[in-house]
This record gives sequence, structure tokens and C-alpha cells, in this order.
Amino acid sequence: MNPTITGFAQSPDRGRGLARDMAVRWALEEVGQPYDVRLLSFAAMKEPAHRRLQPFGQIPTFEDGTLTLFESAAIVLYIADTRPGLLPGDADARARVIAWMFAAKSTLEPPVVERSMALLFEADRPWHAERLKMLDDRVRTRLGDLANYLGSHDWLEREFSAADVVMVTVLRRLGGSGLLEEEPTISDYVAQGEARPAFQRAFEAQRAVFTAATT
Repeated sequence: MNPTITGFAQSPDRGRGLARDMAVRWALEEVGQPYDVRLLSFAAMKEPAHRRLQPFGQIPTFEDGTLTLFESAAIVLYIADTRPGLLPGDADARARVIAWMFAAKSTLEPPVVERSMALLFEADRPWHAERLKMLDDRVRTRLGDLANYLGSHDWLEREFSAADVVMVTVLRRLGGSGLLEEEPTISDYVAQGEARPAFQRAFEAQRAVFTAATT
């Protein structure tokens, strides 16, 4: 049987490939693993049946035989660990890939998400412009650090890996902000990820859900 993931029946990202099942879809496409998708309404996500799979009532979840997982990076790591193609064979390189997966979610994503939340929920506050500048500067610092590490390299490790799946999906949340373009190394890195055929297949599959929900 194919693994089953969950996703939004009506995604708030409006088909931009930003919902958190994107990284899981992409990883599955990279390793050539067919999968099924169970679409959920916002109400269904809070029901006991889903909370047994995801205690916080979010997406995605991942069911593979008797195993159920939640948290997108954990799912990507499991996919990479059980199917060839997303983790290097060398033990040290594998450990570095996993470290970068943690860095994407723990170091890069928090200021990116905080900035997004400020734009969504604080734009009418008198201190919004000052706070947004502070948040932009935090993101710029992280992007600069990442650009310095990447240098002239295409990927975080020698070859494309699960770390790049997670990192690129985090960075794509900055699309339209202009911040990626300030660091050409980072914008090129994201563009290379988006150009991969597996990414394109995952993106189109996720966008098709939004298109179907709005037609």
C-alpha cells in the first residue's frame, strides 16, 4: 500500500505551494514513492480522529503501514531514511544533512514565520513599521549567514539532499518580500530547488487541490 499524507482541502496559501505538506510531497516525488492524499477541512483537522494522528490538529500527517508521523521535517527524514536518494551514504555527511534539517526549522524558520505573522495580524498597529524593520533585519542576518555558508556550492551538502527539501520550503515563505533577492546566492539556491522536476510535480499536485476547490 502507498503511504497516505494529509493536506488542506482549501489551503490558505491559495495554491502557492507554501502549505506544510509541500515538503513531504516533494520528498516523496524525489524518491519516486507513490502516495495517497487525504484532504481535510479546517473543522475535520480539529476532530478526535485527526488529533489521534496529529495532537495539535495540523497538517501534514503521514501513515506508512503501522507507522503514523506528524511534523513535516520528521516525515521528510523518515522518507529519506527508508528510501534511497535523499541521504548520503557517508555517516558524517548524513549527520550534517540532519543538522541542516534542524537548522532550517529551528534557526531559519522562526524569524521567517514571525515576520509573516506580523504582516498578517499586526499591520494596523501604530508600531508595525518599526517592528517589521526589526524582523526584516533578523531575517537578513540569517540569510546572510546561510549565503556565506553556501558560497559557490549548489546545495547544503555535496549532493542534493533532504536538507535542501526542508530548507528551500522554508525559504520560499519569503517569496514576494524582496529579501531573497538581496542575497543572490540564496535566491539562486531557491530557484535551483524549484527547478527540480520532483518539486514541480509536487507543486502542481498541491496547486491542483486549490484549483479544484475554487472552481
